Amino acid sequence: MKIIIASKNPIKIQAVHDGFTEIFPDWKLETEGVSVPSEVSDQPIGDKETFTGALNRAKNAQKAMPNADFWVGVEGGNIRHGENEMEVMAWIVVISKNKIGKARTAGFFLPQKVVDLINQGYELGHADDIVFKLENSKQKMGSAGLLTDGVMNRLRLYVPAVIFALIPFYKEELY
Repeated sequence: MKIIIASKNPIKIQAVHDGFTEIFPDWKLETEGVSVPSEVSDQPIGDKETFTGALNRAKNAQKAMPNADFWVGVEGGNIRHGENEMEVMAWIVVISKNKIGKARTAGFFLPQKVVDLINQGYELGHADDIVFKLENSKQKMGSAGLLTDGVMNRLRLYVPAVIFALIPFYKEELY
């Protein structure tokens, strides 16, 4: 099965590969990342914008590389809760030639220093890098790993959502 992931981020590519492998262990997988636009803000705010970004990425990956079996969009975003609180989460959208699967990751709340930087216009990954004095943390452990000292990380956050997004393909008779 050829799977195109709408990202060059190694964590997103690995998460999609791992999710497919867990639910379809007998499939021989070929995964490839491609950089395509999300057509939403660089830092999506809100559930709807984040979902739209994941869907757009999957569709744009399909347009860019039509000779595949699946196209997957992964879009991280933030949801505001009042003035000072912000939840981080991601949407996963999997499309085939005739079906769509979608699921959201768990969410968790960001520390105020990170929220303040996002409110100033920084993307979450850049805000994390500033607060934790790192470089390119979003392609490594992400906020989840930084805030839990690696107990949870971005890969472990994404894989269950990939599996849930694959349910319509796994239980085809129900969908």
